[in-house]
Amino acid sequence: MDIKIGNRSVGPGQPTYIIAELSANHGHDLDLTVQIIHAMKESGADAVKVQTYTADTMTIASDKPPFLIGGGTLWDGRTLHDLYQEAHLPWEWHPKLKEISNGLGMDFFSTPFDSSAVKFLEDLDVPAHKIASFELVDIPLLRRIAATGKPIIMSTGMSTLDEISEALATLRNAPSGPVILLKCTSAYPATADEMNLRTIQDMAARFETHVGLSDHTLGSTVAVAAVALGACVVEKHFTLSRTTPGPDSAFSMEPHEFREMVDAIRTAEKAMGRVSYKVSQKEQNSRVFRRSIFAVKDIAAGEAFTSENIRVIRPAHGMHPRYFEQVLRANACARVERGTPLAWDMVEGGERLQR
Repeated sequence: MDIKIGNRSVGPGQPTYIIAELSANHGHDLDLTVQIIHAMKESGADAVKVQTYTADTMTIASDKPPFLIGGGTLWDGRTLHDLYQEAHLPWEWHPKLKEISNGLGMDFFSTPFDSSAVKFLEDLDVPAHKIASFELVDIPLLRRIAATGKPIIMSTGMSTLDEISEALATLRNAPSGPVILLKCTSAYPATADEMNLRTIQDMAARFETHVGLSDHTLGSTVAVAAVALGACVVEKHFTLSRTTPGPDSAFSMEPHEFREMVDAIRTAEKAMGRVSYKVSQKEQNSRVFRRSIFAVKDIAAGEAFTSENIRVIRPAHGMHPRYFEQVLRANACARVERGTPLAWDMVEGGERLQR
């Protein structure tokens, strides 16, 4: 069954729902952010997604070891509070950004990171809520989001099978609105060999839900492959330029790259089509160039057909190749010139042989 987000139906058989993730690429510059949203529309996005939090709702200001980022990320050495202070989107911008996005024909929604953000977004009447991979284990937050009754898109990066099961059960038992799971690898950037896209089909069958992709790889190949494997949603980070400094710019797509990805996805959707063994009209026109049985030497009346005087060659104006061995056991009933497509009325006993 399709899931309705805004005016869009999302699910298998529908056009892939493509989300442009603003994340921290706004640079605390409202004019730049508005430019980015216009570029998202021009690049083919169906929805704009932001993140709703403050540094203080995410963590506390502390430089103690637990609050220092490490582990080989893009942000090693910084404190969590410092990173989130830089990355957070001012809440007062949300209404204007939603208005602009909707005016351009795109949905606008967000990832809330605490209950105050959920309330704020509900007051904005967003059409859906996103749950980030890192928050999948925040059971109280999941229950709060479920209580809205809105469609939920939940990323599953870093999660074990049991954790996904617990999170999904929490939402369904609340009960929540419909849920779409996103296959995700929480590495920034992720590499293709880390993606394990076959999991998309397993998730859809195992959890009986729609599945998409939250993609942090560079380029569009992984996203297109995911669509071919059944992803009905694709989410990608978006920036005007990766040369613009910012916490997320290094693994975000530029407008021309996003446009190329969208076009490739739309082509892939057309190519997948449906299960069909019907010969297309263009193929029908090409069938004339198949092989058939032709005389390749002059053959006298009464002369035996042999592999020297008849052959299976192109084009398809003669008898079907399946009859070649039968014809080799027969004689010509009339003179046949070289280059003549063979027909049953040229073969002695042809009427009997073709039964």
